[in-house]
Amino acid sequence: MLVKGISAASFRNLAPFNIVPDEKMNVICGENAQGKTNLLEAVWLFTGAKSFRTNNDKELCNLEEEKCKINITFCADSIENTAEINISGRRSAVFNEKKLSSASLLAGKFCAIVFSPDDLSLISGSPEKRRRFLDVAISQIYPKYIDTLRRYTRCLAQRNYLLKEIKQGTKNEIGLEVYENELAEAGKAIIRYRIRYLELAEPFITEIYKGISSFKESFRVKYLPVCEPENLLKRLIETRNDDILTGFTSVGPHRDDLDFLIDELSVRSYGSQGQKRSVALALKLSEAEVLNKVTGEYPVALLDDVMSELDPARQNYVLNHISKLQVFLTCCDPANINNLSTGTVFKIEDGKITEITKK
Repeated sequence: MLVKGISAASFRNLAPFNIVPDEKMNVICGENAQGKTNLLEAVWLFTGAKSFRTNNDKELCNLEEEKCKINITFCADSIENTAEINISGRRSAVFNEKKLSSASLLAGKFCAIVFSPDDLSLISGSPEKRRRFLDVAISQIYPKYIDTLRRYTRCLAQRNYLLKEIKQGTKNEIGLEVYENELAEAGKAIIRYRIRYLELAEPFITEIYKGISSFKESFRVKYLPVCEPENLLKRLIETRNDDILTGFTSVGPHRDDLDFLIDELSVRSYGSQGQKRSVALALKLSEAEVLNKVTGEYPVALLDDVMSELDPARQNYVLNHISKLQVFLTCCDPANINNLSTGTVFKIEDGKITEITKK
């Protein structure tokens, strides 16, 4: 996967631009609040996913405009493609000059991974953050997973609503069995998808983390399901009375979690900020390796503020050893990229993007 060109008009605070990125490393350098992350966000939207910063598409337009447009030219499987996203209240998309019924149908056509400061919550935040990481990663590899996840989420909401109605005495338990059967079917599929993904990813995660840490630390990841997939229907039935009392479903993949271990100690409890950032980065870069293993294509890497709190050795790894991917990396401190051996540096100031250095 290779971005050959990207342009936009009225997107966030960015002035209209049309840039041709480097095939390897692209550093977007500038002070805070100048629009660095907005450029990464524009690229990310072509994955078909929502923005990694907001669920409200209206926020993507310039404050003075009601609509905006982004265009991209990219190569996938050595074939050049074009795509366009228009945002006017909601997103619409065109792929190779054909209008799509939904912008989400870009999923699988253009692939990217994104690291942002919010991804530190992957390590020390709520289990919901870690589940979302898995769901987004799996969706890019297996687009059918999106439908399974939607079906599960819809059925979960229906069961929870009925649980509350039963507790209030306005409904009986007859309808629960239907929801439980559907929840168990979709839930088993979700858990198995997640386990399969981690089996694919773990060798890459451990190897990447070793490289980031200069082979000084070991790392592994554990999936922590509330129950095994084959026991999900049984557990839903067993917990039915308790769930009626609480008004929510207590078992299923919406309650599962991940744990990360450095030298067999939980990173969440014992890791430094640099280690947590390194783990989050390793997780993200492993997404790229899994995508390549499954699809034969490496995604584009979007790394937002990844250099902060990394020591020089880890910064050098980020700048010069992610050689298989095209990278877009934001940076506030120019000193952090002094060791960049090859690539293009773009400067962004007050939303205006200019190329300043090509190495």
